[in-house]
Amino acid sequence: FFNLRRLKGEMQALDEGDLKPEQAKLIAEKLNVTENEVYSMNGRMSGSDASLNVPMGTDGDMEWQDWLADDDQGQAEEFADKQEFNARMELLTSAMEDLNERERHILTERRLSEEPKTLEELSEVYNVSRERIRQIEVRAFEKLQKAMKRMAKEQGLASASAAGTA
Repeated sequence: FFNLRRLKGEMQALDEGDLKPEQAKLIAEKLNVTENEVYSMNGRMSGSDASLNVPMGTDGDMEWQDWLADDDQGQAEEFADKQEFNARMELLTSAMEDLNERERHILTERRLSEEPKTLEELSEVYNVSRERIRQIEVRAFEKLQKAMKRMAKEQGLASASAAGTA
């Protein structure tokens, strides 16, 4: 379509006006595109560029760009989120130390693994019933929550009550 302007000049078609059907057909054939594409590109090329800095309203105190939304999270928010995530991970790691080895293993395998183990699989590892594994898991999770809440409170984290639920 970089040749559209040149072809229009050769045909002496006016830049401001729409192309006549025969002109659009000829250009489409020369550029090997559809007539609709020729009309579309002609419309884009003949329109003037609009600035986002143009004042709007009667006061002129606002610009079009003031109405654009930024969906990206700001650097400050990203940094704060990362810091909070790291703090929670430290809490989790520290709280896991309050569990015994069996509780830690069961909780990790059931709740923190990409592919959680079934109660059946863990019952075979520990040679106990599935119900017993479930009980150990529940008790371990409760201990973990209490430890995380206590540590969050001690560290003065703002979201201490949410720390045990993450």
